[in-house]
Amino acid sequence: MNPVFLHLSKPSRRLTVGSSRFFGYPDLPPDCPYPFHTDDEGTGRPYPFVCQINLSEMAPYDKDNMLPHVGMLSFFARIDPYLGYYAASDCIGGIISSADAVRVLYFPSCENLVETEPGDEDLLVPESLQVGFGSVQGQYDEHILFAPPVHRQWENWDPPFEDWLVLLQVDSFDGEDFDLNFMDMGVLDFLISPSALKDHDFSDVRAIVLSS
Repeated sequence: MNPVFLHLSKPSRRLTVGSSRFFGYPDLPPDCPYPFHTDDEGTGRPYPFVCQINLSEMAPYDKDNMLPHVGMLSFFARIDPYLGYYAASDCIGGIISSADAVRVLYFPSCENLVETEPGDEDLLVPESLQVGFGSVQGQYDEHILFAPPVHRQWENWDPPFEDWLVLLQVDSFDGEDFDLNFMDMGVLDFLISPSALKDHDFSDVRAIVLSS
């Protein structure tokens, strides 16, 4: 499986709706509300928005045709403490998460999307970063679609996830208004089963933080 590397940069102007980006606010269909989860205290909280991938922009590098080549794939995850919001009562750790720890949404079209805010002043929202794609890793970070599990210090995932793939790996990194640190400069892996990926079914994606 050929990895697709994500190259992040500070945009020179405001990113257009429907473009690939890290952070900021997601672009969602008008009838799709911002996704929320229920935390350990029973309170509804918005998922931190991680990134969105315009699949037509990514398509030239998807040599194995693992994803649709049109539409938008958006990633949300309960990573508040890793961004510095320590009041959050739970987050993804070093074991494979429950299904509600992340949300991955696929929209077949990038037309008529609307930048959508969650309406929560406590949610940390770093400024948007532009995302480009390539077949070669950038100089520093390891943000990768279909990443090999090189940060895993054991042979395979725990049952029943043995054959699951890394759909997206997000590396620890910082910027002008954020410091994203997964434990000790580790990575966040979004995991998906091969059958679900083949069917383009993103309803049961899990996550794990790996760190040396």
